[in-house]
Amino acid sequence: QVQLVESGGGLVQAGGSLRLSCAASGRTFSNSRMGWFRQAPGKEREFVAALNWSGSVSDYADSVKGRFTISRDTAKNTVYLQMNSLKPEDTAVYYCAATSYKGLYDYWGRGTQVTVSP
Repeated sequence: QVQLVESGGGLVQAGGSLRLSCAASGRTFSNSRMGWFRQAPGKEREFVAALNWSGSVSDYADSVKGRFTISRDTAKNTVYLQMNSLKPEDTAVYYCAATSYKGLYDYWGRGTQVTVSP
């Protein structure tokens, strides 16, 4: 059974940093694309960043470019999201996701709350 477990969320002041982790298990992710998404209260879930498990291709939402970095540790089967220069508008529940053989984000974690105070 595929499991994605996020951790590392919390409360931070604007300008601060957090690193989110996503521990993946239950299948081989070598052909998967790993993504981070977020959902703020009253808003739809939105894409934040993604990375091929091979590490060859990464992508970011315009709103986080230059501030967030996605990476992975294949030995630990873990994906990270380093978030710097955080802003109050980054406040959201952050979700880790992985694509299945269909190329769709079919696997999701339960999310971790990130709150950025002014």
